[in-house]
Amino acid sequence: MDTDADMAMIPVPAGRVTLADKRTERSWTVAVEACLLGAHPVTQARYAAVTGAWPSTVRGARLPVTNVSWWEAVRFCNALSEREGLAPVYRLGGEGAETDDAIGLDDDADGYRLPAEAEWEHACRAGTTGPRYGELDEIAWYRGNSEERIHEVGGKRPNPWGLYDMLGNVWEWCWELYDPEVYGTYRVLRGGGWFDEHWSCRASVRRRSMSTFQIDDLGFRLARSARRGQGRKR
Repeated sequence: MDTDADMAMIPVPAGRVTLADKRTERSWTVAVEACLLGAHPVTQARYAAVTGAWPSTVRGARLPVTNVSWWEAVRFCNALSEREGLAPVYRLGGEGAETDDAIGLDDDADGYRLPAEAEWEHACRAGTTGPRYGELDEIAWYRGNSEERIHEVGGKRPNPWGLYDMLGNVWEWCWELYDPEVYGTYRVLRGGGWFDEHWSCRASVRRRSMSTFQIDDLGFRLARSARRGQGRKR
């Protein structure tokens, strides 16, 4: 069953963020519109309440859901939107149609979605300018303090905007392709996980994987556009 804490969405103000890619030594600045982000990654209990599934290797209602592919994450977003009477953001092909041309995006929809990469980093930084929004041991579960296991959401100090576990515990899927010219359909991962060393748990770190990838330190966080007055779209 969903709890009020599981459903909390935190307002993220508009702003600008500079992204950087270590491999290409390229940086670019993105304007970010105001949006809403989940207070923490989607929990196993919430995922099960919508889908009936418990895919994670280690089971616990308040643990982040893991072993979920990018495709399963976007299907969850649509299912949750339908459940709450919102317009689904993603236009998807059939269950087996997991290719780039099998998905579209309705920018005017008011439902749940994955965060854009720039939204994620802007929200993670929460107005701070360093590699992290606080002392790592106080804000994140990582290899140095996790005892090499996943932890319940919300157990560390949130960032200045009230978002928990933006760094550590589980990596999080973002919407975008990482670098389609080089890696094809690989999607962006952000945040670092419970098994990662400290250098991976920084606001700027970008990683990538195929959209069908599933592992025990990778989950996702919900986002919604902050625009009001959208009608239901079909």
